Amino acid sequence: MGKRYLKWSYLSGAAAARMGDEMSGPALLLAGFAVGGSVAEASSLLAGITVAAAVGGPVLGALLDRSARPGRLLARALALYGAGLAAILLSLGRLPFALTVLIAVFTGLLGPALSGGWTAQLPRVVPREQMPRANALDAMTFSLASLAGPALAGVLAKLFGAPAAVVASVALISLALPAAWRLPADDGPGRGRVAVGRGHVRGRLPVGRSPVRDRLPADDDLGCDRLPADHGPARIRPAAGHGPEQGRTTVSVAGDVVAGFRCITRTRPLARATLTSVISCAGLGMLITCNPSLGERAFGSAADGTMLLSCTAVSALAANAVLARRPHAIAPDTIIWSSTLFLAAALLLAATGHPALVIAAAVVAGIGEGPQLVALFTIRHREAPERLRSQVFTTGASLKITAFAVGAAAAGPLATRSLSAALLTAAGVQLAAGLSYGAAKFSTRVRG
Repeated sequence: MGKRYLKWSYLSGAAAARMGDEMSGPALLLAGFAVGGSVAEASSLLAGITVAAAVGGPVLGALLDRSARPGRLLARALALYGAGLAAILLSLGRLPFALTVLIAVFTGLLGPALSGGWTAQLPRVVPREQMPRANALDAMTFSLASLAGPALAGVLAKLFGAPAAVVASVALISLALPAAWRLPADDGPGRGRVAVGRGHVRGRLPVGRSPVRDRLPADDDLGCDRLPADHGPARIRPAAGHGPEQGRTTVSVAGDVVAGFRCITRTRPLARATLTSVISCAGLGMLITCNPSLGERAFGSAADGTMLLSCTAVSALAANAVLARRPHAIAPDTIIWSSTLFLAAALLLAATGHPALVIAAAVVAGIGEGPQLVALFTIRHREAPERLRSQVFTTGASLKITAFAVGAAAAGPLATRSLSAALLTAAGVQLAAGLSYGAAKFSTRVRG
């Protein structure tokens, strides 16, 4: 199977899975409301399937990193996620609602498989020199899914009823199973390991390492336990159970989860990008929550908030298409912090309530949101050791999902009192995200 075929198989599978995931939220809301007749019950289903991702992501990532055939494990996770959605639908109105929510919570544990779990496998599919463009294309599948998924759920629910939208979501996730199953196997227990002695390094290093970092011992042997500097000679403290004599089967899953968190927090560029994107995602959660009220204020209908989301998704797709053609135009580390300025500007425009400026805000938000995701993927691929790559991606996805939920929850009471205040607060959160990147970089320079 050629690399080109694998790449497009990967992208089509990722797009199908993510579109099914984006459909599942609105579909469950509609199905829960149709059966229970209560907005509170419907929203609790969505909350249940979302909040569990914070726990499931790190564990799922550790299991993917330990698997010799991660694609097959990913396929099983997708199948179980789809089965969980079907079980939620079948239990509505037949089982006590508390049990249905419990099913949603267990299903949500596998949610990161559809986001970070997929993206972590990209280096197995494309050559190193194609990674920048492949990153942009991968990020475009998120924008495409966020554009088409909710709209398709709404159309199907209107034509055939809310359960049909859930069934279609399960069907799309199922279409991704063959692509996941055919993902390349692991290179073996020695992949990514390096032997260091007298300046000699051998073994395959993670994608995107800089020449300076490549001359150092690999993070995947050391649990990413690096001390103070980004560049130059670093003091390194081997992590227990990760020495050259240790096989990866000797380390527990819990130990791998700890190593993954340590990697994210102690690899400076990765820590900065993760912190900035997580805070920014909280601001996005606030914006999404405000969209119905914003649509009603600017255009006279809460349903027009969906149009604003579509504008943002189209804008993000266009921005990522440009990045796919010129992947080296702007450094990903620069995109991470500068994207928060675009998002802050979008929220300030939206706070005016003027129809034309609100539409412009949706477009500007896409210009910030789309490239930020591409840059985040690039930094994760560049900085994450291969042995912990899946875990870095799924843990990062879990943190963002949690931050999004926190932002959405905080925006509700604010928007009830004052929509402008909620939007201005969200703009402040985006500025805080950008400032956090600068503060973390300044702190690193001072300690270095």
